[in-house]
Amino acid sequence: MKIEFAPRSVPLQRRLQTAAVAQWVCSFLALAQCSTAVFIALLFTRFWLVSALYAAWWFIDREKPSKGGRRIHVFRNCVVWRYMRDYFPVTLVKTAELDPRQNYLVAFHPHGVLAVGAFINFCTEASGFSTLFPGITPHLMLLSLWFRFPFFRDYVMSGGLIPSDKESASYVLQKPEGGNLLAVIVGGAQEALDARPGSFTLLLKNRKGFVRLAIQNGTPLIPAFSFGENDVFDQVKNPQGSWLRRIQHFLQQIMGISLPLFHARGIFQYSFGVIPYRRPICTVVGKPIPVQKKHKPSEEEVDQLHEKYLNELSELFEKHKAKYNVPEDSHLEFI
Repeated sequence: MKIEFAPRSVPLQRRLQTAAVAQWVCSFLALAQCSTAVFIALLFTRFWLVSALYAAWWFIDREKPSKGGRRIHVFRNCVVWRYMRDYFPVTLVKTAELDPRQNYLVAFHPHGVLAVGAFINFCTEASGFSTLFPGITPHLMLLSLWFRFPFFRDYVMSGGLIPSDKESASYVLQKPEGGNLLAVIVGGAQEALDARPGSFTLLLKNRKGFVRLAIQNGTPLIPAFSFGENDVFDQVKNPQGSWLRRIQHFLQQIMGISLPLFHARGIFQYSFGVIPYRRPICTVVGKPIPVQKKHKPSEEEVDQLHEKYLNELSELFEKHKAKYNVPEDSHLEFI
């Protein structure tokens, strides 16, 4: 394999952008484990009191993630996220106005490998969310496992992330004052195993929990498609039925997270590494689908709204795909 090194004349701005992306990728690959190691290691040093006090705080604060989390505006507005936005770049597109007196449930597609578009657009202000949607507070759901790591839980809550369970979702969607947007990456970790350039396969055909949640809370449902999300990483081939795919499914059942074998470029060279490619990501937020509230919706009612949602999502994709260099003969595939 021929290694292609970055030229020495790369501007400082581009280096800062690469560094911003690198720190974010590393934060999700290693920070959770490192934070746990630090927490335990401190117990055997003269700084044991730090871990002891944090443990007490953790116990007192244990319900906070499921009660809307604890966003920190300084974190969301940090300059590092603007460098990360410009690296790809990432953009957010609004197609309809949102009433700040209502709550909304946004279904985000596709998951991609690391859900870059979802993080930048809903967990930071780098793409101007508050300017596009004034009066709306965004929340993004993340696998509950990540909130069990010391220190790391506070890091992810700072951006507006909450656990991906019904209790956490209902707390946000039932706020009477409105003005809340809950983003759910419907395909989840399993969909990440199919994330590769040029793929438009969505794990959505039998995923109806988000539809039921919208009906139970009477929350308008909004489709959102992130063009380019699957293009920023390559992935080792793992077709259905292959030994690698079977191992990945097995590990997912045990740990709750998928382990896609992804690769892209390095920090100092362009040939191989875990730093994503510089490819545009554009998240298009569609128009709200009105939902009639019903505490116990029937399967038929759920199926009807689910079918309507699939049609709206397909229409959103077809309407905008030409702007983002998607071939005319490419269409969404639901599995």
